[in-house]
Amino acid sequence: MRIRTALFASLLVGCVTVASAPSASAAAGDAPVRLTLPAPTGPYRVGTTDLHLIDRSRADPWTTTPAYRELMISIWYPAAAAGRFPRAPHMLPGAAAHFGSAAGAGPGLYGIPAGSVDFAGTRTGGHLGAPVARHHRPFPVVVYSPGAGDPRTWATTEVQDLASRGYVVVTVDHTYDASEVEFPGGRVVEGRLPQLFQETTDFQALAKKIFDVRIADIRFVLDLLAAVNRGTDPDAERRPLPAGLTGALELRRTGLFGVSAGGLTALQTMAEDSRIRAGIDIGGSIETPLIPDAISLWPVARRGLDRPFMVMGDAGTDHHQTPSWKMLWDNSTGRRLDVYLTGAKGEDSYKDAVPLMPQIARQLGLPDSFVTDAIGTVDPGRAVRAEETFVAAFFDRWLRGRDSHVLDGPSPNAPDVTFVP
Repeated sequence: MRIRTALFASLLVGCVTVASAPSASAAAGDAPVRLTLPAPTGPYRVGTTDLHLIDRSRADPWTTTPAYRELMISIWYPAAAAGRFPRAPHMLPGAAAHFGSAAGAGPGLYGIPAGSVDFAGTRTGGHLGAPVARHHRPFPVVVYSPGAGDPRTWATTEVQDLASRGYVVVTVDHTYDASEVEFPGGRVVEGRLPQLFQETTDFQALAKKIFDVRIADIRFVLDLLAAVNRGTDPDAERRPLPAGLTGALELRRTGLFGVSAGGLTALQTMAEDSRIRAGIDIGGSIETPLIPDAISLWPVARRGLDRPFMVMGDAGTDHHQTPSWKMLWDNSTGRRLDVYLTGAKGEDSYKDAVPLMPQIARQLGLPDSFVTDAIGTVDPGRAVRAEETFVAAFFDRWLRGRDSHVLDGPSPNAPDVTFVP
């Protein structure tokens, strides 16, 4: 079982691991297992494309080569004629190989036996390069920032479902923060957080740098999305954009969400950038004994927010029990909501770990504790649908003005969600 202490339990996730991954009972030499992601539930088929972005105005703070900051993002969107285009893999081959290796986040953060899963062979519901669906008005935009150490692909279930409901969803890999990033041509850049965590004694400075870089990444991506919407192709290799993407983004209706460090990033970016109209923090709290002045890393808590936000935690993480969330809650004037999945156990109850860990355990003959230690006692299928329902309902309410009343409070329609008054 992993132990994550507050900020570095939530920010530098997995840099300290206290137990090795369980042994799989599958025979040595068996082919890696393939998994199935839940299908999107919305009325649209889903398309997806990757973009390689270069910010030449900013030196990369983690490396001297290259001298500029480069990112990979994926855009997920409502698609037309999707059946004529191949389904995208969960992860690209190089990224998948590293994620599932002994050095990757799969074993290091989630205890998945090294080399046991073919993440590149797992297919998503997104069709590569499919044209954008016809629309009467542009689609609202939601940007996703992953947890520290996680790749942008580790929330594909939620992301593709949101796209199927009529959103353009943009996922961001924070290079050298993510466990790995695969760039065009198969170049894989490995994450540096475990190394940095071991080398430093000034966790305050390291954490500040991580947040500063993440926020700058998100704001740069927002700038580039405006260029995409005007018809400019910002991809470094000039790979063509999907047909119909120009003009399909309603950037005046932009939301931002993330898990763990991504959730903290979402709300802090929202405080600093008025382009973000609504945000969700899933499991990101700042408290830690490792940081002498942790709240200074998340000044949004002192300032508060004047726009809608939602926090999603677990039975031990809410705006009554978590000081930074309480401060944010009390100082905010915008609409706010605090909910969690009943039986959730931290941030991993909201990632692709939920639908995939039970499949891995079943196919590899791993004990039930392999699943419950990671995601708690949530029912995986119901947890996935509950998260999809609440994330979509939140953005529908604040980006589209559509109120399904799901967010109003406990009801028979939300039996797996606990509302925190």
